Amino acid sequence: MDQLKYISHYSDQTKIQVKYLLDANGLSDYLLSKYPLAHEIKSDKSLYEYTDKLKDAYMRRSQPLSKVIYDGKIHIINNALGTHTYAKRVQGNKIRIKNEIRVATMFKSVPEEFLRMIIVHELAHFKEKAHDKAFYKLCEHMEPRYHQLEFDTRLYLTQIEFFGKLY
Repeated sequence: MDQLKYISHYSDQTKIQVKYLLDANGLSDYLLSKYPLAHEIKSDKSLYEYTDKLKDAYMRRSQPLSKVIYDGKIHIINNALGTHTYAKRVQGNKIRIKNEIRVATMFKSVPEEFLRMIIVHELAHFKEKAHDKAFYKLCEHMEPRYHQLEFDTRLYLTQIEFFGKLY
């Protein structure tokens, strides 16, 4: 069970079920039945537009996005799936805030639901810095299935670790 690092904080019962699916090579079937297609958001420009639409729909009053890109170094360096950064700069008598989101390149070829979960997570950090109750409430406001999608994304990462790419 120690090898299931992406779901290590879930219950033993959940880990046993996932281990059974892995041993029976059924995890890929489970994921493909729920999420049969990968999204078509391949370029940084289309990723920016996708993210900006989500931001405008749920966080209209927050500062604008400066950059949203796929980053090939994220998963390796930060042990993360996405990152958000913001910087305040004084320009004359105005304060400029730059908000950036970087998404691991591996999310170029996943179901749109997984990408959406990552984007929602990073957008929520613009308002809530800590992973607390308010943070997850905001995530659920933007994506009502947030927790299920996070779990399924973790299953996808487990599938990749054991058997390689799925989509």
